[in-house]
Amino acid sequence: MKKYNFNAGPSMLPREVIEATADACLDFEGSGLSLMEISHRAKNFQPVVDKAVELVKELLDLPAGYSVVFLAGGASTEFCRVPYNFLEKKAAYLNTGTWAKKAMKEAKLFGEVVEVASSAEDNYTYIPKNFTIPADADYLHITTNNTIFGTEMRYDLDSPVPLIADMSSDIFSRPVDVSKYNCIYAGAQKNVSMAGVNIVIVKDEALNKVSRQIPTMLDYMTHVKNGSMFNTPPVVPIYCAMKNLEWVKKNGGVEAMAQRAKERADMLYTEIERNKLFRGTAKAEDRSYMNICFVMNDEYKELEADFLQFATERGMVGIKGHRSVGGFRASCYNAQTIEGVQALIQSMKDFEAQH
Repeated sequence: MKKYNFNAGPSMLPREVIEATADACLDFEGSGLSLMEISHRAKNFQPVVDKAVELVKELLDLPAGYSVVFLAGGASTEFCRVPYNFLEKKAAYLNTGTWAKKAMKEAKLFGEVVEVASSAEDNYTYIPKNFTIPADADYLHITTNNTIFGTEMRYDLDSPVPLIADMSSDIFSRPVDVSKYNCIYAGAQKNVSMAGVNIVIVKDEALNKVSRQIPTMLDYMTHVKNGSMFNTPPVVPIYCAMKNLEWVKKNGGVEAMAQRAKERADMLYTEIERNKLFRGTAKAEDRSYMNICFVMNDEYKELEADFLQFATERGMVGIKGHRSVGGFRASCYNAQTIEGVQALIQSMKDFEAQH
């Protein structure tokens, strides 16, 4: 049976990227050594890092004065690294979900944190609007896509203070005006690579501005100066990211990814609205294209487990919703196919016909 991967992360990757990475793990570029066992300082690996950096800059059209580094520790480590490097006295955070809340918690260890707005009272079903950003904040932190609750900011916010964004689950899915940000970070396992590497894009002139002493490994400047090679980097995930970014470029870049994302999401949201069994959980104006969350309508709530089994038997993988929302979640990252979305929609229609 064909499987359709809707996992929220680690996520689906293009088959050719998986195969290229697997081949390199057997024999990296004819060296007779596995990618998993070569030195990260090997002459034939440095071009991998260089190419990955080049592709990030090209696909996101980075302005001059920005650096790209590949780090380990997941986006959760960046929750700490960001305030370590940028918070002098006060930071502003937009609370749009679990990950934004965790980022705020870490920042409170370094200075005053102002929650400019929150949608927690409505279980994060929308993105707050028209909030006031303190003019004396060192930065405003946003989470552009909320994987658990299915909301997304598909625009670049105008901010009177430096802007920092966690783009873990929607980076490379749309064009971004990087010039509006001092720092963008992303755990790559949702839309770029396998688990094990973070992509950090940082404005060079924003570094070395805080008065505190920063531990070497947590200082972004350490990694900028050393080209992601200060310590042993996650070699295989970086290679996988490089191959995936090549795939994005070959398939039309972030502009094409944005069109594909809209097409997939429109199809699935249309079925959710049409089908009498289901309803979406996020407010329509803020619905994510990456993580499409839906539940059974109240009168059919008892059928939830039955539908999960029904869809699973038809090859749907990873559609169970997060416990914070319940129901179902179809993650449609860049590698997700129209065929996969159509298969899920057909499962929804077939289940409706039975009930």
